[in-house]
Amino acid sequence: MKLNNEKLAYQLLVMLFAGLIILLGQKIGMGISIIKALPGMLLLIAAAMSAMVVKEMFPKSIFPAFGWSTIIGLLLSMPSSPTSKIFLSNVNNINFMAITTPLLAFAGISVGNKIQELKNMSWRIVVISLIIFTAIFFTCAWIAQTVLKLQGKI
Repeated sequence: MKLNNEKLAYQLLVMLFAGLIILLGQKIGMGISIIKALPGMLLLIAAAMSAMVVKEMFPKSIFPAFGWSTIIGLLLSMPSSPTSKIFLSNVNNINFMAITTPLLAFAGISVGNKIQELKNMSWRIVVISLIIFTAIFFTCAWIAQTVLKLQGKI
């Protein structure tokens, strides 16, 4: 099995660029030091790149790289894992909201590149999207309500 090093190098470059945007966003928006957050960002990028390598090793798998990334992050952060203290202490310096902005921008660009395919799906994609968005919204609201009630905050 031969890895596509050119593709992996490009993916690493994109992740480093996204990491830089996240670190700058944290510094500007929340005042979190770039130097303090840098080790956590590098660990997140390393975990994401590991997922890309695994995905590249199994090209016929329908399991997405995001899924591999989630599993790798879970294994690195589990309390029984020898890496959890180091991983979590560094990754805790990365604010979740700082990550969402560039990721949503990249998702928007990704969808924007597939406009013609979306047009071919006709009006049905609008109906399906509205149903999914509504279901996700109410499910998230229900989960938040439950958690906040269990914590005694509402």
